[in-house]
Amino acid sequence: MDESRTDHDRLFKELISTFFEEFMLLFFPQAHEQLDFTNIHFLSQEIFTDVTDGDKHEVDLLVETKLRGIDSLIIVHIESQASFQKHFNERMFIYFSKLYQKYRRKILPIAIFSYDTPREEPNSFLMNFPFAEILHFNYLSIELKKKNWRDYIRNENPVAAALLSKMGYNMDERIEVKKEFFRIIIRLELDKARESLLTGFFETYLKLTDDEEYRFKEEVKAMDPKEGERIMEVITSYERIGMEKGMEKGMEKGIEKGMEKGIEKGIEKVAKRMLEKGKQVDEIAELTGLSIVDVDRLREEMGID
Repeated sequence: MDESRTDHDRLFKELISTFFEEFMLLFFPQAHEQLDFTNIHFLSQEIFTDVTDGDKHEVDLLVETKLRGIDSLIIVHIESQASFQKHFNERMFIYFSKLYQKYRRKILPIAIFSYDTPREEPNSFLMNFPFAEILHFNYLSIELKKKNWRDYIRNENPVAAALLSKMGYNMDERIEVKKEFFRIIIRLELDKARESLLTGFFETYLKLTDDEEYRFKEEVKAMDPKEGERIMEVITSYERIGMEKGMEKGMEKGIEKGMEKGIEKGIEKVAKRMLEKGKQVDEIAELTGLSIVDVDRLREEMGID
């Protein structure tokens, strides 16, 4: 699984698991009414191997809950541009059937399609003969690119705010989409950690050009002072957190490299002592893990024949 896919999954999982109730309310209000959100548990990932092609597939989110008081599971699977595969409906059926075989509970399957361009995606898997219908498996689905972002800007919902970045908008609307995202954020009055999560998600999927970013900030300055100042506070806070994380990673890498260098120097020091005592090059290489070339180099540096 490539890095872009891993990052994509992580972002969506973090968003939906943090705001699971808001996610269900936004897209599936009828199911939301019947779910017990005091009994929500996120189970460990289920990984399935496709015996035909040998690939491993994993369910992104598996939620244990009660639906109308009955123990139930909710599958949330994210299909991204990077991971597009044919026969997705068949895979959803396989996930469903294997989970049912393991847990023997009612299961509500949900697919999120987050492609960059709209597609025609099925929401069922059929198995028919001319004389009989054997299987008709359905699942709930969300095709984000087919959602008009303007339909969601009045929602006081953090998931709606973040997903504006993946909905349908044209290039001329990008600055307006970002402004509306921040308008929702300041109305929600979230804590800094959740603000940062939503801002990070949005900024990942809707990156303005330098020119657009300049125009965006100029338009924010022209807003009502209270609204504009609050938006700039959120942006500044997010940018500061990003810089701090970058510095932490830099320090971690520096420490890691320093430790590696220290260990390397220590091993070389031991090898030099062994050379001084007349040990053979191949024996030193075997005991220290250094290559024969490296031990020979040390011997030459020390002037030992």
